[in-house]
Amino acid sequence: MKTISELLEETAAHAVPVVRGIDDTQLAAPTPCGDYDVRALVNHLSMVVDNFRILAAKGEPDFSRTEDAVTGDWRDRFDEATTLLVKAWAEPGAEEGVSGGMKLPARTVGFMVLGDLVVHAWDLARATGQDYEVAPAVVAELLPEVAAMAPQAREAKVYGPAFPLPPGATAFEQVLAETGRDPGWRAPRP
Repeated sequence: MKTISELLEETAAHAVPVVRGIDDTQLAAPTPCGDYDVRALVNHLSMVVDNFRILAAKGEPDFSRTEDAVTGDWRDRFDEATTLLVKAWAEPGAEEGVSGGMKLPARTVGFMVLGDLVVHAWDLARATGQDYEVAPAVVAELLPEVAAMAPQAREAKVYGPAFPLPPGATAFEQVLAETGRDPGWRAPRP
C-alpha cells in the first residue's frame, strides 16, 4: 500500500503535462465533466488542489473560491500547486486522524483529491485531444476507494449516475464509470 503522497506524485507526473498541453484556444471546449468547459474545469481543479493541500495540514479550506485561475502563468502555477499538494500529503501525520473542515478520515480525504486529480486530468486530456495515462498502481488503489465513496458522492451530486460498462472493462474504465463518465467520450468535432 502506497502513501497518498506517493500516489499523488505518480498522478501529478501525468496530470501536469496535460494541463501544460492545453492551448488557450481550447479553453471554451466542452469536457466529459458535465457543465464544465476546459477553463471552468482547470479553475475547479486548481481550487481542489489548493484546498486539499490545506486539508492535508488539517486546516479549514475555502471551497467557495471562484476567482479565475486561468490567467498569467497559470500552467506554471498549477505545476507548483500540485508539487505543494504532494509535499503536504508527505508531511508526518497527514494521513492520520481526521481532516480539517471535512471531518472525514484523512486517508479518505487523500483519496478524494487523488480521484479528482486522476479523473479531471483525464477529462482535460479528452477535451483537448491529448494522451493520458494513469499508473496501474494508482488505479489499483483508487478503484475500491472510488467505489466505496460513490453512493455518498452521487447523493451529494459530486458523481453522476454510474455509466454502464461492457464485460472486460479495464480498472481505469471502472473508475471513470463509477464517477458517471463514459470512458469512450470524445470531444465533438468542430
